[in-house]
This record gives sequence, C-alpha cells and structure tokens, in this order.
Amino acid sequence: MRTAAELLAGVPALAGTEPVTRVTLPARLEYSYTPGTAQSRFLTGLAEQRLLAERCPECTRVYIPPRGVCPTCGRATTDQLELPHTGTVTTFCIVNIAARGLDVEVPYCYAYVLLDGAHVGLHARIGGLPHDQVHVGQRVRAVWRDQRPDRPDPGLAAISHFAPTGDPDADPASYRRWM
Repeated sequence: MRTAAELLAGVPALAGTEPVTRVTLPARLEYSYTPGTAQSRFLTGLAEQRLLAERCPECTRVYIPPRGVCPTCGRATTDQLELPHTGTVTTFCIVNIAARGLDVEVPYCYAYVLLDGAHVGLHARIGGLPHDQVHVGQRVRAVWRDQRPDRPDPGLAAISHFAPTGDPDADPASYRRWM
C-alpha cells in the first residue's frame, strides 16, 4: 500500500505538497422529536405548571419525565401522579461557558434535582443565590416563567430555575440511593 506522500508525488501538480490531515467544516444537525403519550401528558402539564410523573406498578419507582415503560422492569407505567414543585439537589456543576440561546450570565449552576416523591431527577438550573452557595442536599423549589395564556411553553423551559426553599438540608439517606 502506498503512502499519501507517494500518491501525491505521482501527480505532477501535487508533487511536494503535504497531505491533508484535518478539515474543519461547519456542521448543523436538525432534529424532529415527536413525543409519545406519556411525554405529551408531561409537556401539557408543564404548560399548566404541573409536574406529572408515572409510577411503575411492579417496582413502584416514580419517573419524571414519564417514559411510558419502566426502564427497570419493562412494565407499562400506567399509574399517573402529580409531584410537588420541591426537591433536593443531588449533584451539580458550575457552568463557565455561555450556551448559545440561553440568556443566563455565566457562571451559573446546573443541577440534578430529585423531586419529592420521584426516583429520578430533573436537570435544572439553580438560581436565586450565588452559584458558589449551591450544595448537595439543598432543598429547592421550581420557579416558573410567566406564561401568556395564548402561548404556553410546552417544555422544560417553562421552569425558569429552581431556587432554595430555605428549609434545612435533606437527610443524605433520603437521596443517596438516587444519586
């Protein structure tokens, strides 16, 4: 097998040139997502400032957002419930790079919030306090964006951020299993 340099040497116009080893090109991917029944209920609930989840009838785990099927048992999650707007920070990171389309000043805090009654958490921004005061175990509540009745926000953007409740930190035993 011939090397790139040998191949280039065989073409007079390219003789003595270096082979191309890297090309940087702009790329764009567009996605189209069609939510199923469980996700549609969840998105409709967000537009109404409700946090809708589903419980597995076999293992009793509560999933938000709902999946329609328990990823642990494989059973349909037919039990629907509404969760409170409060939860616990189970892990977090400080973001120092501005995200395109996100009107938030850096640095900011992004966390995994285990909502009360759920067995999986939501990824959410933490606000209402300096980012360096966020900590694991902190009790937080959803802060909803003001929405116009004629244009409800059908997504997690309906929640502006989670802010501290002022309650004492959660007992680590209450969330350790779900970290």
